[in-house]
Amino acid sequence: MMMTMDAPAPNQSQSSCQRAVQNGWSTAEPLGPLCSPLPSFHQLNLGPPPHQTPGCNPLQASGANCSVSAAFPNKTNSYYRVQCSDQSVQQNLPAPSQGRNMPPCSLPLLNAGSQLFSPQQMPLYYPQSPYQASSPQFQPLHTYQDVLSSQQSPNINHLPVSPPGVGQHAHWTDWPSEGYNHHKSASPTSPVQQQPHWMLSAHPEGTSFDPNAAPQDGNLTPQSPNSESRYGLDPKLLPSAVKVMEEDKEEWEGKVFISEHFSRLPPLSTTPCVVEDRGNASPLAIRSTTYCVPCDGQTTLLSRLPLGALVTPFMSQNAGELPVPLCKDTDCVSGCCWCGASMCSVMSWQDCGQRFYCPFCGKLSEVSWQQYQHTTGPEGVRIDKDKRPELSLGSYETFQSEKGEPAALLLAIDVSISALRGGHLEFVTQQIHTLLASLQREEGHPLSDVRVGLITYDSRIHLYDLSPDLSRPHMLVVTETEDLQLPVREGLLVSLKDCSESIDSVLQLIPQFTADCDSSGVSIQLPVRAGLAVLQGLKCPGKLLIFHSAALIETGNTNSSSGFFGANKPKTIFQPSEQAILLAKECVCQGCGVHMFILSQHDVGGAWPGHIPYLTGGALHTYSYLQGELDRERFSSDLKRVLQRDTGYKAELRMFVSKDLRVSGCYGLFVPGPSPGHVTMATVDEKTTVAVDLAHTRALDEARGAAVQVVLSYSSQTGQRRTRVHTLTLRCSRHLQDTFRNYQAQTLLTFYCKKMYCAVLERPLQELREELQTDVTEALASYRKHCCSSSVSAGQLVLPQFLRALPVYVNSLRKSEVLLPGLRSSVHQRLQQRCQVLGLDARSTVRHFYPQLLPVPRSADGSKPPNPEEALRCTAASLEPGGLYLIHAPFSLLLWVGSQVPACTLAELFNTSCFSSLHSGETKLPPLETPLSISVRSLIDTLDSEAPCARKLLVVKQGDTCEEALQRHLVEDKSPNGGASYADFLYHLHVNSVRLLQ
Repeated sequence: MMMTMDAPAPNQSQSSCQRAVQNGWSTAEPLGPLCSPLPSFHQLNLGPPPHQTPGCNPLQASGANCSVSAAFPNKTNSYYRVQCSDQSVQQNLPAPSQGRNMPPCSLPLLNAGSQLFSPQQMPLYYPQSPYQASSPQFQPLHTYQDVLSSQQSPNINHLPVSPPGVGQHAHWTDWPSEGYNHHKSASPTSPVQQQPHWMLSAHPEGTSFDPNAAPQDGNLTPQSPNSESRYGLDPKLLPSAVKVMEEDKEEWEGKVFISEHFSRLPPLSTTPCVVEDRGNASPLAIRSTTYCVPCDGQTTLLSRLPLGALVTPFMSQNAGELPVPLCKDTDCVSGCCWCGASMCSVMSWQDCGQRFYCPFCGKLSEVSWQQYQHTTGPEGVRIDKDKRPELSLGSYETFQSEKGEPAALLLAIDVSISALRGGHLEFVTQQIHTLLASLQREEGHPLSDVRVGLITYDSRIHLYDLSPDLSRPHMLVVTETEDLQLPVREGLLVSLKDCSESIDSVLQLIPQFTADCDSSGVSIQLPVRAGLAVLQGLKCPGKLLIFHSAALIETGNTNSSSGFFGANKPKTIFQPSEQAILLAKECVCQGCGVHMFILSQHDVGGAWPGHIPYLTGGALHTYSYLQGELDRERFSSDLKRVLQRDTGYKAELRMFVSKDLRVSGCYGLFVPGPSPGHVTMATVDEKTTVAVDLAHTRALDEARGAAVQVVLSYSSQTGQRRTRVHTLTLRCSRHLQDTFRNYQAQTLLTFYCKKMYCAVLERPLQELREELQTDVTEALASYRKHCCSSSVSAGQLVLPQFLRALPVYVNSLRKSEVLLPGLRSSVHQRLQQRCQVLGLDARSTVRHFYPQLLPVPRSADGSKPPNPEEALRCTAASLEPGGLYLIHAPFSLLLWVGSQVPACTLAELFNTSCFSSLHSGETKLPPLETPLSISVRSLIDTLDSEAPCARKLLVVKQGDTCEEALQRHLVEDKSPNGGASYADFLYHLHVNSVRLLQ
């Protein structure tokens, strides 16, 4: 009903959190019986068996009845020391066909008391390699087999890790790959002779290993307790994710990646590179987990790695790339009339161009006479191929001539007692006014003439008629909020240029409202229902920005973490309530993206309000009453990003795959529908990424390859209906080694992250952590069994060439705040992080699980500005007391200051010369005109532009209590939550993978 200000309605309590569907779609296993070539891993351990004494050899214990341990004790143990150089030994080798192979080098492990090798003295050997050393000093005195034969036992049951003083050897070798040459005589299990190895050899005499023994070599370099390995492994010898990224950047620097049919592996997601479309979609749009698909499901099961793709349909292109061509839909050749797939370069033409074969359904479709062109050549290429984007490119976009309703912008502001007393409404309304005025001044901007609506609320809804015909805006109060009905529709959404004065007058009056209603019953769903009703009444999509200050109503037991990790039941704590799911579905149907700005301390005894925003393509932004300058700057930046971000509304995502494949699962931030290959979303932007799981229905044709097509239909800001098509073609192979050779660790990390973070809605966290370890361990065991030479000893950990960084990535995912929550992390923080990470693309996901650790130069003149390409490994051993380091992750930015930083450096950067007087915590660097300050602030601005949201800089002093925030980003070390270090996790991967093959 419509009336003037009235008494508040009774407080509406929300129902308790109920079990809901997961943010992902997963079906049953692939059709047909598939045998498992490896034994079950569910009983293998991540630590010594509980019945084993400390002096027992961990490699001798049977894993049949061992339980999984979540963490390792933080104790000093026996370990050895290895000298290693990150510099590769360069040789004149023939350029491999892939162009991505590194020359081999060995890193010898030293006996106690022996002299250190220099990198030039390291012997090199290529077992059964056609390549020879180019200079005499690289000729080895012994082969690897000769050296290891006298120091290794062939039986894994007698391979203890020896204490210091016992001779050991460790090798990390990058063998040249064989390119894409298929050996027709080889079976899927035929061995590959040149493979990368990381070797841990043991003493043949069976010396017992005491995990609690103290180090005996006084010359060993002390490390941080979190960096130490429980089993004596030197973390510096382990494969480095930083080095892998640096090598990929060096390879593609200044080059253009040609995306064509059956193209090679693309650059890593963290490598900026110009992509040229020659018939295949850019890896920015579709990135396959492997670029060589197994021909049959048995080989896929044998690899133990997922077959799927990462899809970012609304991706933003890199600088220097041609934009995706846009053409009218009636001017393009129609797609398949049977399955609905769009026209693409994969379609093969027959009968002189009268029909084409669809690889997604395997049927023939006729071409209308208006779109007919004859074909030439033996391959049947249409003569107009180069003139039509749908026939020659991997990505193109079409639009319809008729337009729908343009998207609107709705602003909902909380005016309850807590909001009016908080003292921040004046700042909020001023920022909204400033931003709308700037949009109106930008002629030609899509939002310069956007339709705007204004809502205020407490326990009631206040609507505003902003019609330009009125002398002043009218307020309409709706008290019946249970079944919300709009009293009027005209004037609720008005063009910005016509209602700017009316909006300004309302924004000026909002801070002067009189609070006459109790705010204890303000539901966070109330403004969502009100904004949705406005959009439904006017039949248009839009963005709904909610500025909420009142206390949040409890909708479930989300403020208690008792039993959060140890329970075996599904984790209902992650699941949204049934009311939130239903409301999110209505928003999806209407194309309403909800962005919520929480201006109070929301996680104290209240429900988490982020389910609806994230399920509709929006986000949740939290602030502490906007009291500090840093919070106010972050609020202004976030508000500007939300409005100016390019967005598609009422999105419909359809996925097509080759007829011998099927889409078995889809994971991301969306409300699942009846089919995993058909996803509807309220809004999409450049970061929206989903993971698609694929499965075989029958064997693929090796000659035809495999094809994946993604069709995104959406409405633009102006109401124009558009369709964006991305098509990716992949080669197929019957050989397992080709499949392993075409996986990338960063893609697998993002795929695993989205799948596991969606599964937390239904499965216990410990079970998911075990599954991650099982998948990687079985993959390494399969690679060791089927793709390596029989001469590989049991003490060697064998890693595929492009999966060297996979163990450190997976370990970081396993001990993340979502899967391994710590006592100092609130439930709200875990819920927030889960949704934030699920909304990231591949590049940002890698940065989240392996942040950039950038050293800041200490030169007084600032002649050497910080270089993001000189990143260090994320371990405490990389931090020197006399240095400054920036830690860059998508949602956090830290500046670590060592206790021995020179006073002149502190003065140039912080305007203080005393370490003890330096402020620790959230801060802003002073705008000094020193070269060092200018270069550091410029780098921070560059890193902030890459982040999905505004961040506050956190200064962490060495030895300060806030160093725990830094430890969470040093992912190679032991986690404050109890997660294992990278060295210990890699050790157990090796031990358990060898056990699987016994």
